[in-house]
Amino acid sequence: MASTTSAREPLPKPSLDKPTHLLAFGFGAGCSPKAPGTMGTLLAVALYLPLSQLSPAGYALALVIIVVAGVWLCDRASQDLGVHDHPGIVWDEIAGYLLTMVAAPPGWLWIAVGFGLFRLFDIWKPWPIGWLDRRVRGGLGIMLDDLVAGVFAAACLQLLALWLS
Repeated sequence: MASTTSAREPLPKPSLDKPTHLLAFGFGAGCSPKAPGTMGTLLAVALYLPLSQLSPAGYALALVIIVVAGVWLCDRASQDLGVHDHPGIVWDEIAGYLLTMVAAPPGWLWIAVGFGLFRLFDIWKPWPIGWLDRRVRGGLGIMLDDLVAGVFAAACLQLLALWLS
């Protein structure tokens, strides 16, 4: 789906009274005029704190629900707004960060390191992240590059934790 806005037109604003927009835009975090992806990832940190108290199976189940729901939410919001991967859609950042933190060591240091690593891979988009971002469309495309960034960040986080132990 191609964007229906030109580079000069302002991006359409979400209707946060619509549940799909409210969720896809991270309860408004994605409406930040500066760094909406970073704001969405900060929201993910807040969501991670209670989720980290779950058993590993519970965390995995919550993550699967977030990812599956995210494909639909991101697709729906993208279609409503007529913009593929609107920068304010941050559900993908939430899912990507939560994936980064699977089996992460406990503590604020690791939460911050996970945050930094995820943002690094999400912004930098090394292969295949950038390739996926450019080629896979729809809700799956919006989610997939952030999930792969989360896998890269998780691998680095685990290697760093192993190296430091």
